[in-house]
Amino acid sequence: MRLICLVNNYLGWQALEFLREQAEIVMVVVHPRQRGKFEKEIRAAAVAAGAEILDADALRSADGLKRVVAVKPDMGISIMFGYLLKQEFLSLLPHGCLNLHPAFLPFNRGAHPNVWSIVDRTPAGVTLHYIDERVDTGDIVSQEKVPVVPTDTGESLYHKLERTGLELLREAWPAIESGQIKRAPQNLESGTSHKVSDVSGIDEIDLQKSYQAEDLLNILRARTFPPHRGAFFRHDGRKVYIRIQLEEERDGNNSKD
Repeated sequence: MRLICLVNNYLGWQALEFLREQAEIVMVVVHPRQRGKFEKEIRAAAVAAGAEILDADALRSADGLKRVVAVKPDMGISIMFGYLLKQEFLSLLPHGCLNLHPAFLPFNRGAHPNVWSIVDRTPAGVTLHYIDERVDTGDIVSQEKVPVVPTDTGESLYHKLERTGLELLREAWPAIESGQIKRAPQNLESGTSHKVSDVSGIDEIDLQKSYQAEDLLNILRARTFPPHRGAFFRHDGRKVYIRIQLEEERDGNNSKD
């Protein structure tokens, strides 16, 4: 199978390292250098796979699409890729394009699913699904829930989703390779969706506002992900950023202060 991989971030890099041992990767589409994460590692893996490298912005141009046509891909796989894929590109893939999304669809389509699973108390997980022209609405191939525990922060949940996502891809690969993929349509009337900008609506803590304790705690822990600044309050006109640390009492810890 000839794959075109559209990848970014640590999970994208690790998935690419797995896939280059399983299939012929003919092209790797990467974020521009100023937007890419683990960009050097991804490019090195692409070179090791013997794949052509294409900047994501080129998918919007006729020349870029011609380069895609030239490598004759059978299927695309998108992982942590931050660009909306248009039908002009998707139509070039005879077997479609899969996306590995770090959310338990139909919950938390779109951005920051690790944050909203905590804030909204919606199920967390990872989903492998087909890409259509909307955001995270395509048919589901496989998915796995990830438990959210009281000590989770946005950071810890994010890394749990990364690990589970890579394992889900590995488990699903034999069916993908053999063409025996089972797919189930999503209920588009259910679930939740968020834009990148939605976190700005929860980040500022109003010191004059009443919060339910659980709601406030969930915002603070969901937005704890250093080095990202996250939640804040204002003092003398300046932002004061908040990070919290959570630790569960261990069994047998009956010590007294």
